[in-house]
Order: sequence, then C-alpha cells, then structure tokens
Amino acid sequence: MSAGEHSLSLPEEEMLLLTGYMQEKQEQVDRALEEILPPAPDCPSDIVEAMRYTLFSGGKRLRPILVLASAEAVGGRGEQALPAACAIELIHTYSLIHDDLPSVDNDDYRRGKLSNHKVFSEAMAIFAGDALLTHAFMVMTDARRLPDTDPALMLGVAGEIARAVGVEGMVGGQTVDIISQGREVEPSLLDYIHSNKTAALIRISARSGAILGGGSEEEVRAISDYGGKTGLAFQIVDDLLDISQSGETEGGDQQLGKATYPAVHGVEKSRQRTVQLIEEALADLSGFGPAADPLRRIACFVAFRDH
Repeated sequence: MSAGEHSLSLPEEEMLLLTGYMQEKQEQVDRALEEILPPAPDCPSDIVEAMRYTLFSGGKRLRPILVLASAEAVGGRGEQALPAACAIELIHTYSLIHDDLPSVDNDDYRRGKLSNHKVFSEAMAIFAGDALLTHAFMVMTDARRLPDTDPALMLGVAGEIARAVGVEGMVGGQTVDIISQGREVEPSLLDYIHSNKTAALIRISARSGAILGGGSEEEVRAISDYGGKTGLAFQIVDDLLDISQSGETEGGDQQLGKATYPAVHGVEKSRQRTVQLIEEALADLSGFGPAADPLRRIACFVAFRDH
C-alpha cells in the first residue's frame, strides 16, 4: 500500500499483513500488561482477579495498537509509547466494565463471557473499573517505566488522555447518551455523543503515539484527525453491526431507545458516512510514507469488520 494510494477494501495480501501486524502488537501489549498489573500479594486478590478477568478476556487491543502504530508512523519506536498504550487499554477496559453494569447498559455478557458484575458482583465490578482507571495514570507517571521519555512530554500526554476520557470526552459522551435514551435526538447531538463516548479514546490513542514517537506538530495534527474520523467510523459500524447481528431492523441499542446512526440517518446513509469518514482519514495520512501503512490498513479494517 503506497502513500497516497489506497482502496477501502483490503486485498487478501494486505489483510494478511494487517493480521500479522495486529497479532505481533497484541502479544507485545499483552506481555506489557502482565508486567504492569499489581501482583496479588500486594493488594486484595479479589480485586486483582476482577481486573484481570475483563482485561484478558480476548479484546483485539485496537486502541493500544493504534498508539504503537502512530509512534512508528512518525519515525519513532513503538516501545517509546508502550506505557501510554497499556494505560489506554486499562482505561478502555474500565469503561467496558462500567458500561455493562445494570445501572448503565445492563449487559450480562461481554465478548461471549459473563460480564464482570455477573461474576464478581456489582460492587466488585465498580471497584475493578476504578482500580483499572487509576492504575492507568500510575503507569503513565512512573518514571521507572519511562527511561527514554522526557517526563514533561509524558505529563502532557497524560493530561490529554485525562481530558479525552473525562467530562470533556468519553464520560461526557456517555452521560449525554444515557440522558438522551428514549428521546428524539438531533443529528448534531448524535455526532457529539459518538464523537465523545467512542471516538475520543481512539483519537487520543493515535495522537498519544504520534506525540511520544516524536512527531512534528503537523504530523501530530494529521494523525489526530485520522484517529477522530476512524473512531467515529468505528462507532457507526458498531451501530450497523448491532442491527445485522440481531437479525432485526432495529438492533439492541435502538430497542433500548439509545441514539444510533441507523436510527437517525437510516442504514444506507450510515454506510455512506462510514466510507466518507474512512476516505477522509486516509487522506489525512497522505503526507506519510510506508511507515503509516498499518494505520491505513487499520482504518480499512474498521470500515469493513464484521464483529
């Protein structure tokens, strides 16, 4: 896949390259996550077990892989961004645990397994989510894990991540999503919900990697834009998969009265919007060379994934 040239559908050879890349990076992230979780002797074993249950439940590690791929795209080494990559996966896992709670989405299953609160109790699930979130920021501010990183640079990245997942980002989007449930939602409000509850974390994943990889201001801005558009496309595809996998004209979220792209725009326009976003995301990478090919392939994968 040469710079400036792309197809939204990945040929078999490109898909094989992406699969190999994702597997290699997933294994790298998994090894690092094993190292950073607190050992049971140092804290209550029950909370560690609950944290590990969802963290190692079979996720694709898309967000931390984006961190590593973005660092490499600007000419850096993925290892420079590995602590931030792990922190973002801890944050993502906390959000999944809390999303599944009866007071939020009330989901009994996650990735084909019982949700955290169904195995460990609602209270323990809340504590596990809290522990994962706080541990993420401990990882990012532990100088022992950052021997080759400017502490001021890492501090700035940690602050940006906090903003992206707090009330100005993910939590803000989740809040508006909940209070809008059962109400008619305008397209602009739907964009706000999806851009914050899902796309904000994917955007900061790409942005963090570009910053820690030593990217220029222009490179960081381009990769940030790529991440935001890819993240929004990811959520639209989620909405579409919710319908196709339910086998009904309305998916589970729509039946719950939640705001989704198909509910507001219809299925066909939602598909068209996905393609438009991915095309724009790929255009954001037009100034990058082959080092950004994993990012290009990931964007195409997001657009056409089936789960």
